[in-house]
Amino acid sequence: MKRATTVGELGEQPLDDATGAPAASAAVPAPSLARNLLGWFDSWAVQIDPTVDQRAPDWSRVVPFAILHLSCLLVIWVGWSPVAVAVAVGFYLVRMFAITGFYHRYFSHRAFKTSRPVQFVFACIGGMAVQRGPLWWASHHRDHHRYSDEERDVHSPVQNSFYWSHVGWIVCRENYHTKIDNIRDFARFPELRFLDRFDVLVPLLTLAGMLGLGWALEVFAPSLGTNAMQMGVWGFSISTVVLYHGTFSINSLAHRIGKRVFPTADDSRNNFLLSLITLGEGWHNNHHHYQSSARQGFRWWEIDITYYGLCLLERIGLVSDLRPVPARVATERISDPDAPGARFDKSAVTRGRAAR
Repeated sequence: MKRATTVGELGEQPLDDATGAPAASAAVPAPSLARNLLGWFDSWAVQIDPTVDQRAPDWSRVVPFAILHLSCLLVIWVGWSPVAVAVAVGFYLVRMFAITGFYHRYFSHRAFKTSRPVQFVFACIGGMAVQRGPLWWASHHRDHHRYSDEERDVHSPVQNSFYWSHVGWIVCRENYHTKIDNIRDFARFPELRFLDRFDVLVPLLTLAGMLGLGWALEVFAPSLGTNAMQMGVWGFSISTVVLYHGTFSINSLAHRIGKRVFPTADDSRNNFLLSLITLGEGWHNNHHHYQSSARQGFRWWEIDITYYGLCLLERIGLVSDLRPVPARVATERISDPDAPGARFDKSAVTRGRAAR
C-alpha cells in the first residue's frame, strides 16, 4: 500500500514536472543541527533522514515538551490565586472544545459545515492547545481510523505500549510531519497551511498573552492577587499540560478501559469519566461505530458537552448541517456479550480488514 506523502518529504526536493511529485532521484540530506533548530519554528523545514530510527524520540520536540511539563513546578514559587485558577480552568475548557469540536469532529471527520473565517478562528484556538497544527492533527487522526488498532495505527495501545499510545507517538520522528495526502481537502487553504507550518507561533503568542494578562491584572486590579508569572504558570503551563493528558487519554485509555457497546473491529470503549474530562470524547466506542456524526454521546444520558456547544454555535449561525446519528446506527448494540464481535480479537484486527 502506498505510504502517504508528508510535507517534510516535499520540503525542498525537486518535483516531477508532470506529476508534481518528488523526483525519483531526489536525495534527502541528513538534517543538520541548524535545520533541526529551525524546525522549532518552521516544521516544514525538517527533512526525513531514512538512516535514523524513525520511532526514536525527536529531541527537537521532546525538549520543549519536557520544559513545558517542568515549568508547572514553578507553582511552588508563584503560588496561586482564585483568578489564576479560574483562568486555567476556563482556558482548558475553551481549548478542549476547539480540539474536540474542530480539530477532531470538523477537520478530521467533517461532521458539520462552517465558514472559512470561523474555520480559521477555531484552528487558531486549537493551536493554542499546543497540539501542533490542524492539518497535522487531522491527517494522523484519519490514519487512526483507517487502521484502528492494526499495526499501522499511529497510536494503538493494542499494538504498542501505553507510553507509546499516550505520548511516545507524538514525539517520535516517524510522526513528525503532516501526512498531506490524508488532508488535501483542508490543505488547499493557505491560512491553514501557515498555521500548520509555523505551529509554534500561536502557542508563543498565547504564552505572551497570558503573561500580559497577569501583568495587567497586577497593575490595574491588584486586589486579585495575581501577576504575570503566576498567570503564565497557571493559565498556560498547568492548563496546557492537563489539556495534553486529557486529550492523550482517549488514544491510550479509551482503547483499554470502559465498555464496548458496539461490535467494532477494534478495541474502542465508552468511558464516562473520560467523556467528562474531554467534553464528550470518552464515548469512543460510539464514535468508532459511526465516526461521521457530530454527536458522540448517542443516548440522552451520554453527556457530550462538545455536541451541546456545537448546537449552540448552530443556533447563532456559526456552524451548520450537524450530522446526526441515524436511528438504525444507535440500535446496533451488542445484546449478547458472547456474540461474534462482542469480544475484541486482537489477532483478527492485526490480520486487517480484508473483508471490507
